[in-house]
Amino acid sequence: MNLNWMAWTKPTAAFFIIIFCMLIVMTIWELRSPGGSPRTGILRFETTRGDRLFVSLLGAAYIHIIWLALFGGALSLWWAFAIACIYALCVFKWV
Repeated sequence: MNLNWMAWTKPTAAFFIIIFCMLIVMTIWELRSPGGSPRTGILRFETTRGDRLFVSLLGAAYIHIIWLALFGGALSLWWAFAIACIYALCVFKWV
C-alpha cells in the first residue's frame, strides 16, 4: 500500500501508535475494573476514565495543531508531544 501522500514522520507515527496503545491499555483497564471510577474534578461535573482520555486526546490534537501553526517545521514535534503528555497527566489527575 502506498502511503507517501500522508507525509508520515517519526513524531506523527509515534503519535498515532501511542493513541492506539492508550486505547488498548484503557480497554484492558476497563475489563479488569469496570465502571471507570467516576469522580468530580475541577470542571465540576462527573467524569470517567474514558471521558478523561477523550479530553486528553482532544487536547493533544489541539496542542499539536497549535504547535504546527506557531512553529511549523522550525522546532521538533517532540516538544509538542511532551507538552501533550504533561497535559494528559494533569487531566487524569485533576479533571
